[in-house]
Amino acid sequence: MIETKPTIFAVSENTSEPAYRVEHLTKLYSKKGRGKNNPTEAPANDDLNLEILPGEIFGLLGSNGAGKSTLIRQMVNLTAPTSGSIWLYGQDIAKKPQTVTANVAYMPQQPQALLDLTAEEAIYFTGQLRGMSWSDAKAAARSLVERWGLAEVRKKAVRHLSGGQHRLVGLAITLVAERPVLILDEPTNELDPNFRKMVWEQILELNRERGTTIILVTHNIQEAEKVIQRVAVMSKGRVVGLGRVGELKERVDRSVRLELFLKPECASQIEPVLAALHGSHLVRPLQWIVLVPRQEAEQAIYQILSRVGLDNLEDFRLQTASLEDVYMKLAGHAIGDEEQTK
Repeated sequence: MIETKPTIFAVSENTSEPAYRVEHLTKLYSKKGRGKNNPTEAPANDDLNLEILPGEIFGLLGSNGAGKSTLIRQMVNLTAPTSGSIWLYGQDIAKKPQTVTANVAYMPQQPQALLDLTAEEAIYFTGQLRGMSWSDAKAAARSLVERWGLAEVRKKAVRHLSGGQHRLVGLAITLVAERPVLILDEPTNELDPNFRKMVWEQILELNRERGTTIILVTHNIQEAEKVIQRVAVMSKGRVVGLGRVGELKERVDRSVRLELFLKPECASQIEPVLAALHGSHLVRPLQWIVLVPRQEAEQAIYQILSRVGLDNLEDFRLQTASLEDVYMKLAGHAIGDEEQTK
């Protein structure tokens, strides 16, 4: 990574402070009531409370309309809350907005600024705006252009780039002049698999080597699960699940899934054994799943594999609940609760 002169950040000296603290945050938008001419107040965010710790990779998950983008826009001072407060390194950002400018780099889902600059100019000028010297900004821009495969379009205006190229320029702009907090809204949208893999590797590297706090807003739950440490699940403007990924998995599903793939020539002998097991079911021909209570998993799985015999299996897999399972159950329950109260 390119070395730059150190930048002075407005970070609190109290290291016990969270990177972000959100307290009773509510954002209301005017909305016309059904069959009425009078506007009503619809909450995009509804009394949100959460903390994001320094140096963690934090995920913000939710469907369209869940309130994620509204929350992020308030966290970077682009939208004022109706009530509540947001603290960054112990500073109230409504009273000290410069704290956000000095500490946070934000990659929106659909960037609108710098579209008429070339890809390299957009990165370079952003570096200068963030306090880098002319030479360091130039060097950083060149390095980022090469790293993200943008050499062929470095002199092309950002607005004329493809969706994937536009996304890569946005990532480069976010990374220049290394801020201690990165907020990335759908960072892998429109990227091919190679670049998606590169993005996740870069996120892990920044977090591991520099202690960068990274806040991810994404729909790509399966990929994000590989890097996220803690997560907030949002539904209808509320946080319906908050904690470490492992904690949330255990909360929604206390089972371990043993997936068995039988050899065709052994199926008639083994399937009656599997059918007699509690928690077993046939997924498709030759593929069985056995659900085992987590607290009994070690002994139960050993007994099942001993009875079935490894020589009778083409393959087997052991899985806990996925982050996607967590999201679907928590968000689904919240929506169901709301429907019951209508």
